[in-house]
Amino acid sequence: MSKLFSALFVTLAACILLGFQSKQPAAKTPNIVLFFIDDLGYGDLSVNGALGYKTPNLDKMAAEGTRFTNFMAAQAVCSASRAALLTGCYPNRVGIYGALGPAQPIGLNPKEETIAELLKAQGYATGIFGKWHLGSEQEFLPLQQGFDEYYGVPYSHDMWPLHPWQEKAKYPPLHWIDGNKQGKEIKNLDDASELTPAITEHAVSFIKKNKNKPFFLYVPHPLPHVPLAASAKFRGKSERGIFGDVLMELDWSVGEIMKELKAQGLDENTLVIFTSDNGPWLNYGDHAGSSGGFREGKGTSFEGGQREPCIMRWPGVVPAGRVSNKLLSTIDILPTIARLTGAKLPKEKIDGIDFTDLLKGDDTKTPRENFLYYYRKNSLEAVRKGNWKLVFAHPGRTYEGSLPGKNGQPGPAPEDHAIARALYNLARDPGERYDVQEQNPEIVAELEKIAEAAREDLGDDLQQRPGKNLRPVGQVARK
Repeated sequence: MSKLFSALFVTLAACILLGFQSKQPAAKTPNIVLFFIDDLGYGDLSVNGALGYKTPNLDKMAAEGTRFTNFMAAQAVCSASRAALLTGCYPNRVGIYGALGPAQPIGLNPKEETIAELLKAQGYATGIFGKWHLGSEQEFLPLQQGFDEYYGVPYSHDMWPLHPWQEKAKYPPLHWIDGNKQGKEIKNLDDASELTPAITEHAVSFIKKNKNKPFFLYVPHPLPHVPLAASAKFRGKSERGIFGDVLMELDWSVGEIMKELKAQGLDENTLVIFTSDNGPWLNYGDHAGSSGGFREGKGTSFEGGQREPCIMRWPGVVPAGRVSNKLLSTIDILPTIARLTGAKLPKEKIDGIDFTDLLKGDDTKTPRENFLYYYRKNSLEAVRKGNWKLVFAHPGRTYEGSLPGKNGQPGPAPEDHAIARALYNLARDPGERYDVQEQNPEIVAELEKIAEAAREDLGDDLQQRPGKNLRPVGQVARK
């Protein structure tokens, strides 16, 4: 009898234990919040040395997370950079280059798999609030690329009738887009001053709506791309003029979204990433940001064009108060998010590298050793390994030698300046001023091998090489 009671007791205990375990919450995959700011320079956050205004919410985010100081946008221009971020590919691989205009019959190919599509397959809610710029025809808009919700502008907000070159460009009226539908027209700078507040309001609403399920929130703010505009709450508040006002409002936006994450109890299970699409548009002078001492800016393959501020925060997972100098790029975000969320990688080849271990604090890991600096349609303008960077002779933009503009008007920025071939050691010469080719022929040879492999794979217009593994851009369907 005692044996029977013992067996019953063990069985009962096991059932209670199993019942208890079944009520424990399953391990959650993290929410993802991704800020992608427009034309923000490396030196435009106070944590990176900005003067005349403060960015306290981003400074706090850096203190509570990791700041990556060697983080590269995939290309130094709007559409290309955004395509790379969302697909994990160099943008020339997927056929996107430059900044797509409102009349162009192309866009990101719907066959490409975006971060949103990968996460949607995992049961995530997906929303984008801000600037899209990957095709303005309906078949290329976010709802056709994996997003459940979209509210924002379809391309850069200077592509409108008030553009200084409107007589030549003939831009159509600029409208907000809500889902797939055209909304209110943005007619002037007063209307543009609502960009940051409206985007923030929609982002906060998205968090509230999806607090009980995993979500991917993509916030590609259109500012501080010109024309600059700040709401009445921030206008005239900085010592840096309208540019500083805009940065203060963008920092406020980050703070509001972070505040909502905490209010909904989601802060501890959310990876927040903050970075930019390319460097500052320097010929706009007092309406442009700072490259933080790096050479040149937007539209160039020098560090000022592609090295961006980058902060990542996830309490208890991403080390707080840490600075990492390891080389990374926006193309590495997709595979890293995929691993963190259990999502499958795209079926087609990507160029990004998973840096999850480094993100979580393992500084022995160096996931990315090489980086390719493509620009224009498909020109390989430079290659990098570690801190060595080989720049190839090419025609390119320069801001040097010309006075910048003032009060929203641009100064000269020649597009066909003869850039000389040179080797730079970025560890000693981050400003890319001293050509050390002659002293380091073995380094040059090593970097040339990397470039040659890239030309075989992706091509190089500078050498009239087509590349073997390029995929087609999306084309408007013929009716």
